[in-house]
Amino acid sequence: MRGRTLQQANLEWQYQLIPLAVHRPGELAIGSESKQLRDVQLGVGDVLLVQGPATQIQALKRRTDLLVLDATSDVPLTAKAPLALLIMTGIVVVASLRLAPVAIAAICGVLLMVTTGCLKWRDATRVLDTSMILLTVASLALSLGLVTTGGASYIAQLLVLASGSLSPVATLSATILLMAVLSNVISNSAAAVIGTPIAIELARQLGLPPEPFVLAVLFGCNMGYATPMADNCNLLVYSAGNYRFSDFVRVGLPLTIIMWLAFTWILPRFYPLAGQ
Repeated sequence: MRGRTLQQANLEWQYQLIPLAVHRPGELAIGSESKQLRDVQLGVGDVLLVQGPATQIQALKRRTDLLVLDATSDVPLTAKAPLALLIMTGIVVVASLRLAPVAIAAICGVLLMVTTGCLKWRDATRVLDTSMILLTVASLALSLGLVTTGGASYIAQLLVLASGSLSPVATLSATILLMAVLSNVISNSAAAVIGTPIAIELARQLGLPPEPFVLAVLFGCNMGYATPMADNCNLLVYSAGNYRFSDFVRVGLPLTIIMWLAFTWILPRFYPLAGQ
């Protein structure tokens, strides 16, 4: 039905179903009282509300290009389902046993899906989002630029210099905040790579145990709530959920501040710092 209007789909004649409304992510729903309902061009992700006999709803479930959402809805099974499940299991096993990196195993799995006919290349490319790809590339470039130009090293030097006039608890708190900021600007994995040696060296120069500072890096790098490029999961829902950058900032920034204050209070309780 993709690319056709409701009038062209002709649900009344083909399935004896009456369209009542269409909802598209990021747009207002169009109801049956609107004259535009029949002219709506259907696309991937559209939610269509229909009314009709239960037997016709069951018939609609057998279509592979539609997913019926009700209390008894099941994803339609096809002849390729066992093979797709086998490939998926293989990806997990290969990645778990570290026979290959997750990225390589996933790409090989997708190629197998396409080659065996479990997934059509047209459907695979249709769900790619250009903005998400560009955002990922930009975050990787920013991470590489910070390391290559010495920006990360400069930040570390500033933190070491500032720690001379700060208490151990304040230094630990600053480390958490720094890692939280880095993880929201670059990826959390890149922030961890940059921050771990900084934290260990900082603890050594201050004559403090390194454990709380390493944990500060760990917790700070996992506080990537305020931007979509902070984490892969953020990028996934950024496109699929039709979110905006400001949505992450509005919800993630207060959460980051709350977590920062909480870890600043908790860590010194489990790892007492001399002179705190």
